[in-house]
Amino acid sequence: MNNVIYLLLRRLRVPLITLIIVYSVSVLGFVLIPGVDDQGQAYRMDFFHAVYFVSFMGSTIGFGEIPYAFTPAQRMWTLLCIYATVIAWLYGIGTTLALLQEPVFGRLMRRRSFTATVRGIHEPFYLVCGYGVTGSVVVSQLVRRDIRVVVLDVEQDRIDALEMDELPVSVPALCADASLPDVLDAAGLQHARCVGIMALTNDDQVNLSIAIASKLLCPERLVISRTESDVTTANLLSFGTDLVVDPFRTFAQYLSLAAHQPYMHLVYDWIHNPYHRPLSSVYQRTRGRWIICGHGRFGRALYRAFDESEVEMTVVDVDPAKIDQIPNQVTGVGTEAVTLLEAGVHEAVGIVAGTGNDADNLSIIMTARELNPKLVTVVRQNVHANALVFQNSRADFIMEPGRIIANRVLAHVRSPLLPVFIEHMQRHHDDVWAHTLINRMSSVVGDQELDTWAYTVGEEQTPALMEAMAQGFELKISLFFKDPHNRKRNLHAFPLMLRREGVIDMQPGELDLLQPGDELLICGLNKSFRRMQWTVNNYNVLHYVLTGNDASNSLLSRLLQSRS
Repeated sequence: MNNVIYLLLRRLRVPLITLIIVYSVSVLGFVLIPGVDDQGQAYRMDFFHAVYFVSFMGSTIGFGEIPYAFTPAQRMWTLLCIYATVIAWLYGIGTTLALLQEPVFGRLMRRRSFTATVRGIHEPFYLVCGYGVTGSVVVSQLVRRDIRVVVLDVEQDRIDALEMDELPVSVPALCADASLPDVLDAAGLQHARCVGIMALTNDDQVNLSIAIASKLLCPERLVISRTESDVTTANLLSFGTDLVVDPFRTFAQYLSLAAHQPYMHLVYDWIHNPYHRPLSSVYQRTRGRWIICGHGRFGRALYRAFDESEVEMTVVDVDPAKIDQIPNQVTGVGTEAVTLLEAGVHEAVGIVAGTGNDADNLSIIMTARELNPKLVTVVRQNVHANALVFQNSRADFIMEPGRIIANRVLAHVRSPLLPVFIEHMQRHHDDVWAHTLINRMSSVVGDQELDTWAYTVGEEQTPALMEAMAQGFELKISLFFKDPHNRKRNLHAFPLMLRREGVIDMQPGELDLLQPGDELLICGLNKSFRRMQWTVNNYNVLHYVLTGNDASNSLLSRLLQSRS
């Protein structure tokens, strides 16, 4: 607001001074020029009448001469004053209109409106910095879950796209540089209802600045950042950024699972990706030699992940200096058949087209498929505008960094327990265990979207459970899965993991008793989550689920229950 007033005063300073001078001189002239009253006596207009006359003379056509008819000298002065005041007003109004049309004034007004809107939010919200592919997916998914969002982006076109996206709730958005702390503050960084900041711009330095400002101003607030370099990743982790997503490393780990543990890969896919593949699509023929075309950031991350999993591979790159330390390497782009034949495409089980050029990547998988139709094909998409071509490329995996980051961020927002579950599954279980789990998931959700959510047993997330415990009820995990409309029916959900005092129990028994502080990770259909919310938050609903009887939670009811 102060900036708007300052800009107004600065730009209108000259017109205002001009108006003041013109009116002052006009008033002074009427005071000094002598007139004649109705008795023929000489008189001089006082300041009050002079101000009164000049005030309506400057803005009125057709006025009377007061308090008496003017002398020729007074009429001459009036004539000059009319032109002077009209010109001064035209100058002032013209300057004001020009100011209102200036982009800087529009930006200041939009920022003032944006700040006031954010200040008026009374619900928990996330601050999303960057509305590219990643940001748009994250925002739409959060809004779909009735979670408020505030958006910052440096490009006005993206803010316009947000307004055209027809989201079900209004999303406050501002075109501004999110790396500036005052912009973050205006967007609600220090707002009491802000639960987290997501730095999702395509500039590592901007994301780093956002994360640093967030941790300095609000150390306890959740900070999620994307990054595309190992140096920035290490920097972000060094000061406690809660989640750092490197799309190349994430996709490399994801693909590594597909290469040696196909069912565990499918579990990962179902949990992270709302558009997961059906159970029948599991890749059985992935053990063997892989060809990696391109040894840039993505190729190096994939090479490390495959090497840790002891996957055989041949690396193809146009620059021999990049791959001279690799045992199995071929120099070339990979778009030519001779290069792929030298890399052993006939004996390979999969090929990764991971160069920085979309046309080359598509050419690589098309050539490779001609030579070996049974290959598992993985292609990297660099430009989002090429999505239509890649969707029709018939590649088994499309590596699109924006969507990978979005899926990872949304999984973390849904529940921080998910990464714990994935890590524990990979370390302590095999593909047979994952096969059993994916069968159970499939029987519960079928071809519909699998959702995951978590509860911590306590006053904040499960107040009804705490009240029931206080009244002496023994609560089992199974109560979460009773339909509050009919307790004899089960919801389409089941427990994935229970963490109690740091001890992890994968797929816990539903007859296990709950304790305060338990953290329970659940998967199932989203409609089951909504019904489960009634059970854990409303004591009357929980009482029905536990006993089959309707309960009144009034004081009189409790007194009668205690006496009975």
